[in-house]
Amino acid sequence: MPEKHLSTQFDSELNSVSSRVMELGGLVESQIRQAIYALSQFSMEAVEQVASIEQRVNAMEVEIDHELSSIIARRQPTARDLRLLIAFSKATANLERMGDEAHKMARMVKSIIESGAARSLPSSDLRMAADLASGLLRKALDAFARLDTKAALDILKEDDLIDKEFDGFVRKLVTYMMEDPRTISASLDLLFLAKAIERIGDHSKNVAELIIYLVKGKDVRHAAMNDIESAVLQ
Repeated sequence: MPEKHLSTQFDSELNSVSSRVMELGGLVESQIRQAIYALSQFSMEAVEQVASIEQRVNAMEVEIDHELSSIIARRQPTARDLRLLIAFSKATANLERMGDEAHKMARMVKSIIESGAARSLPSSDLRMAADLASGLLRKALDAFARLDTKAALDILKEDDLIDKEFDGFVRKLVTYMMEDPRTISASLDLLFLAKAIERIGDHSKNVAELIIYLVKGKDVRHAAMNDIESAVLQ
């Protein structure tokens, strides 16, 4: 992904960081898949696996951050090189937070299992949103590796689908709680779980915005979709 430089060592360092960020992304993706499996099968084993991966994600995030700080201090990059390193840093932070959300999902699944109300709640509705969020992360990592701004734009649009799924699920969950107050505790766990899924989508969207920032040099956070499309297509 990084462009060639006069310094072969600098190229090597940039490629090393790029590979590490992609490796972290793959690890977070596996963590999210385990969290989705825990939700679909109400599996305590999968819950424990998510927690185990969380430790590796946190350790790798610290290592990448240290490596980036070292490169910036030694190379004092400017212009596009600096944007690239900033993008790596922000992408790493977003990936680590996605891991946190996956861990949160696992904790909520554990709470639902222990409550004994797992089968009586509309958890299957969440699996579609979770699959969408996981797919969005996969697309964001692929677009980041290729610096594909058009794919990034598609990701920004697709995140809206996850938001709509979340809103619809909240309405359904409120109905369940009104009809049977005994489900309130487990329903609240599902609500927090749904919010974690939505946040994974948001962080994937952040990674997509970083691609546009890196390639076009424009910060499109909070920009209207028409303005983002204009920036990408210029």
